[in-house]
Amino acid sequence: MSCSNEFIDFIQDVLSDVGDVRAKKMFGDWMIYVDEKPVVLACDDMAYVKKLPEITDLMEEAECGVPYEGAREHYILEMEQLSHVRDVVQKLVEVIPTPKKKKK
Repeated sequence: MSCSNEFIDFIQDVLSDVGDVRAKKMFGDWMIYVDEKPVVLACDDMAYVKKLPEITDLMEEAECGVPYEGAREHYILEMEQLSHVRDVVQKLVEVIPTPKKKKK
């Protein structure tokens, strides 16, 4: 099952205060980019972020889950906790490197 357009729009709206946000559909699910950095994976109307040491303290009470078969375990972001979501994503934007452009 894929994400609803409403859920993707909601994520983009919530994160618009953090930076430049865009969503890209990938393999039936969505990657949400903030300032061109892949930050949130949206699958089945749930938002996932990678388990990185830099956000362990912020996510200590978060549930974990696997966004799709074969994926590593991720933290699940509770999108209704707006302030917390923005704090987590801001930290991720600081630590995730910008992907290198592919040569054509």
